[in-house]
Amino acid sequence: MKTFVPRVVDLLIAHRFWLLLTAVILAVVAFFPARRIEFDRSVENMFAPDDPLLKPYEKLKRTFGGNEIAVAVYADEELLAADGRGMRRLAAVREKLAEVPGVKAALGLDQPLGIGKIVEPEDEVAARVRRLFEGYMHSADGKIAAVVCMLIPQSDPKAPPRQQTINRLRTIVRPLRCGMITGEPVMVADGFHYIEQDGRRLGLASTILLGVVILACFRSLRWMIVPLVVVQFALLLTRATLVWSGLRLSMVSSMLTAIVTVVGIAMVIHVIVRFREARLSGLLPREALSHTGRLLAAPVFWACTTTAIGFASLLVAKVGPVRDFGIMMAIGTISVIVSAASVLPACVLWGRFDTDPKRTWGEELLDAGLKHVVRGVRQWPKTIGLTTLVLAALAAAGAFRLEVETDFTRNFRADSPVVRSYEFVETNLGGAGVWDIVLPAEEHLDWGYLTKVRRLEHRLRTEVVIESSDGKDSLGLTKVLSLADAVSAGSPRDLSRVRLSSVRNVLVNMGIDKMTLLMPALVEALHGEDPDRPGRYYYRIMLRSAERQPSSQKQRTIQQVEAICCEEFPPSDDSAGAEVTGFFVLLTNLIDSMLRDQWLAFGVATAGIGLMMLAAFRSPVMAGVTLVPNVLPIVVVTGLMGWMDLKINMGAAMIAAVSMGLSIDSSIHYVTAFRRAWDEGKSVDDALAAVQQSVGRAMVFSTLALIVGFAVLATSQFVPTVYFGILVSLTMLGGLAGNLVVLPLLLKLVMRDARCGAWNSGQ
Repeated sequence: MKTFVPRVVDLLIAHRFWLLLTAVILAVVAFFPARRIEFDRSVENMFAPDDPLLKPYEKLKRTFGGNEIAVAVYADEELLAADGRGMRRLAAVREKLAEVPGVKAALGLDQPLGIGKIVEPEDEVAARVRRLFEGYMHSADGKIAAVVCMLIPQSDPKAPPRQQTINRLRTIVRPLRCGMITGEPVMVADGFHYIEQDGRRLGLASTILLGVVILACFRSLRWMIVPLVVVQFALLLTRATLVWSGLRLSMVSSMLTAIVTVVGIAMVIHVIVRFREARLSGLLPREALSHTGRLLAAPVFWACTTTAIGFASLLVAKVGPVRDFGIMMAIGTISVIVSAASVLPACVLWGRFDTDPKRTWGEELLDAGLKHVVRGVRQWPKTIGLTTLVLAALAAAGAFRLEVETDFTRNFRADSPVVRSYEFVETNLGGAGVWDIVLPAEEHLDWGYLTKVRRLEHRLRTEVVIESSDGKDSLGLTKVLSLADAVSAGSPRDLSRVRLSSVRNVLVNMGIDKMTLLMPALVEALHGEDPDRPGRYYYRIMLRSAERQPSSQKQRTIQQVEAICCEEFPPSDDSAGAEVTGFFVLLTNLIDSMLRDQWLAFGVATAGIGLMMLAAFRSPVMAGVTLVPNVLPIVVVTGLMGWMDLKINMGAAMIAAVSMGLSIDSSIHYVTAFRRAWDEGKSVDDALAAVQQSVGRAMVFSTLALIVGFAVLATSQFVPTVYFGILVSLTMLGGLAGNLVVLPLLLKLVMRDARCGAWNSGQ
């Protein structure tokens, strides 16, 4: 090992121009594939392929088109005016929406009985039909209109891009009073639109800010450009590798560019500080770079490896976007090593312009501060250790208070169109939580079956209760709707005496054939044949509930619905019985599983990184010493989230494993330098003082770069990205404190007895 590292470093320097040429060729080859990287926009990607929640949802989608529905809403005081003016305006809007490419059908209140009859105040059938579609096609006060746009599934090759369809729908509705578009496809399309914007904007912003930080810290144009070149080449390799391997970006991938940027720059900053020290000692540029490479080759390798392990630990997650993000960042971290090895030597040694990084203004104050830290560790070790343990324990206790965020709209900023439209629907149309019940059925329905369905619906409407804000019980479902309700609303006849042969005949026999003829898409969305299992028919009940309620309350509501459905339509040998599914159910369970995955991934990351530290330092004691300063900040930040009542979302659920992989880098550099000073014969105190002034300074600069880079994520339109950026920045800051205070304290503790007991110094 002692001869291998210098040999590799010398080879990289000797062949630096050939390596640079190879990098240029690779960049050209990777450029066009990197531009073709795509997003996986499916909801199913958020779950493991074998997740039991997926089967009912996939059945719902293929049989009824799932929730491929966008709802256009607008305000109209005259919607139910007796002269039909509001209905005529509704019909005109609906017809325009129906013509938008990507819309299969547009359904409105003007269709079931026609414009003239639906607004007749004395007509009993019209009144029942209005009540039937209340909350779906109009508000209870008759002043809000809603047009249900059934979209062509994205799996259909004829379907245009979803965002294009949503934008066209918005163009039609926006001029109307309070006009807006809402629904699951809208939320997903807008979410990925924000993510794509973030990917471009955040990458550029982090690059510019980090360039400014490096320029301010080292006052060298060359050394501002070098890390940026390393990062851009690493990003190009990462994106091209993702395309070549068939991976696609997901909901949390807007962080990809920013994180690769800060990982690469943090690594190069250690090179800058060591190179500057070597030049100040009188070495020529090539000698200084060779000396720097020999000092940093091993810690940089172990640091990048442990970072990759931290990200790779996310592979244990069941949530697709988190799992994909782990793969992407592991690839990105490895790409940083390849990029640095191939372009850094040539960029550093090419020409004589601005060769040396300089000391920043006020760096003397930093030197003095680092000396005071070491002095404090030497003078008050017990006080510092005990205080750290007590504060960490108090903060960590908040982890037991953590709750998950199941309101998916809170993944977007409050002023975004998605949130405003959901709030409007929640307030005016009786709840934005959309979910479904899928029942086994026959091809030909009879009144006996519909009677059984009506009994189930009655129980759902009356027995599902939640605790309201005033502590009293209130109904948990705001709407329950199926074909049985349409039949009852449209017929004054005694249904028990009618023999029905099909869904269409149900409606024709009931005297409401217009509903069948004018709204066939609605009928098809409520009863149909599973295309994957010919001869298997299913019946759909659509449910609505409040979206903005605590996770525990959502879970209780779902459990009540499942229990009632199981009693009325129990499973049998050839049928799964009633199945409860839909976007509301999926997302309620999604973040719960992410919280479990966070701790599992954190455990895997800690174990994997611990093994790498054992391999690097060949000492269980030193491996443990390296881990502690990085575990404590993660536990503290997670606990503080609980004390501050911040809920776990997709971004927050990843910070533990990711932060562990990022913050351990500084510890590796610190312990490696300390071991070198110790092997040279320095005392513990002298070794700590020397390391604090070299590695400690680089740690401050690199952590500053990391925090600036991650702080850019706080400007994202996607709230999990904001959470991730802020929480990782706080964890990095805590990691810096741990590595400057706790790590020296632990090293002093374990090294105080004997020179030979802490590790095997051979390499």
